[in-house]
This record gives sequence, C-alpha cells and structure tokens, in this order.
Amino acid sequence: MPISIQLNRETEQRLDFLVTQTGRSKADYLREIIENGLEDIEDYYLATDVLKRVRNGQEKIYSAGEVRKELGLDD
Repeated sequence: MPISIQLNRETEQRLDFLVTQTGRSKADYLREIIENGLEDIEDYYLATDVLKRVRNGQEKIYSAGEVRKELGLDD
C-alpha cells in the first residue's frame, strides 16, 4: 500500500545525499528506517501506558523477592 509523506528540507537533502552516495533507493532507506524505528516507538508508547496504569494503581507490580520466589530462585 503506497504511503506519501512530507519531509522537511534538511531530512530530504540528507536522504538524497545518502541515495547518491550509495545507489540505493529512497524507498529502501525509508523502509529500513520505519521498520527499525517502529520497534522503538512501540516500546516507548506501550511502556508509557503501563507506567500510567502502575501510577493509577491499575497494574499489579511485584517486588524482586516475589519474582525470585515465584521463579524458584530463592532456593
């Protein structure tokens, strides 16, 4: 599914330079950037949501001792 985006001038120039220096296409770089960056964005936003639930008392938390005991590491 094609997607169209607007890049600021500096980003566009940097991408153009990279393309001319390496011979790869803009699409190759944009795909790689999105695929690699998506995981970081997911981690950030999902962690932020969990933190909000913890602070609001809506998420159970466990102490290190509880985790060790549950995993049988206190033996």
